[in-house]
Amino acid sequence: MLDCGMHMGYNDERRFPDFSYISRSGRLTQHLDCVLISHFHLDHCGALPYFSEMVGYDGPIYMTHPTKAIAPILLEDYRKITVERKGETNFFTSQMIKDCMKKVIPINLHQSIKVDDELEIKAYYAGHVLGAVMFHMKVGTESVVYTGDYNMTPDRHLGSAWIDKCKPNVLITESTYATTIRDSKRCRERDFLKKVHDCIDKGGKVLIPVFALGRAQELCILLETYWDRMNLKAPIYFSTGLTEKANHYYKLFITWTNQKIKNTFVQRNMFEFEHIKAFDRSYIDQPGPMVVFATPGMLHAGLSLQIFKKWASNENNMVVIPGYCVAGTVGHKVLAGQKKIELDKKNVVCHG
Repeated sequence: MLDCGMHMGYNDERRFPDFSYISRSGRLTQHLDCVLISHFHLDHCGALPYFSEMVGYDGPIYMTHPTKAIAPILLEDYRKITVERKGETNFFTSQMIKDCMKKVIPINLHQSIKVDDELEIKAYYAGHVLGAVMFHMKVGTESVVYTGDYNMTPDRHLGSAWIDKCKPNVLITESTYATTIRDSKRCRERDFLKKVHDCIDKGGKVLIPVFALGRAQELCILLETYWDRMNLKAPIYFSTGLTEKANHYYKLFITWTNQKIKNTFVQRNMFEFEHIKAFDRSYIDQPGPMVVFATPGMLHAGLSLQIFKKWASNENNMVVIPGYCVAGTVGHKVLAGQKKIELDKKNVVCHG
């Protein structure tokens, strides 16, 4: 099975895949040789504790060392929001996350793994986020490549995807931006910085919903450099605790970053920011301009949604959604240009 994610747009049983399609009798382990997890984003690994601890899969689970380290943090964070704050039931527990992770077999890049007498897998660097991989699977003379989410453009902290030359019989690839013609990366960054600068110049607040690791670090480095160059004084905040965790894992898995980060780490830690500070919930009602990175990235729950509810109706404020949002989430509605969004049985009016 390739990835085991949850649908972030649903708050009922539809959030998890219907695993009865694999086996009506529930004997999942007999029908699957293994589960391969490409990276730690919840739309790729969010159903894993449910699958192994509640549905009953008991076979091998493979992922990289960074994914094994970071996935339980995101799973626990989402569990807290779903169970403790929203009071939902039929969800996995903290102990289930731990038990699930004990079953994971961590793998290295380019390491050939013999799952059984026939199936062989190998992981390749995918870019995208720390620890993300593509999988090349072989059975006899037949082979399949599964890309997961990948990035062919190196960014400020990760390299671009790379795989050995091969001719798979089947290629399963993500196609999120397959039909999108985008401006160059430099143009997009210039536009992003200008919009943020214009917003804080007129006293507005900028909300940037992100997931804890990945695009967040890229944008933090970009804003940190820009704030330095332009000598800007408006505060930049990041969800408390997440910067420390990001720091820890980027140090731990430095070999997964790009060459510039590796070289710079010798002199200084690129993720110890001068202008970006920890965010406190009391700052939501604080007057004056500010930029806030808040999780999660799709505005479907948590701090980012709480801030959005408070700030969205003020036309001086701005929300920048840097990542993909699945249908059904508030983030998807914002990206679709919806002007009125119903939240807690009240309409939030968005401008722009």
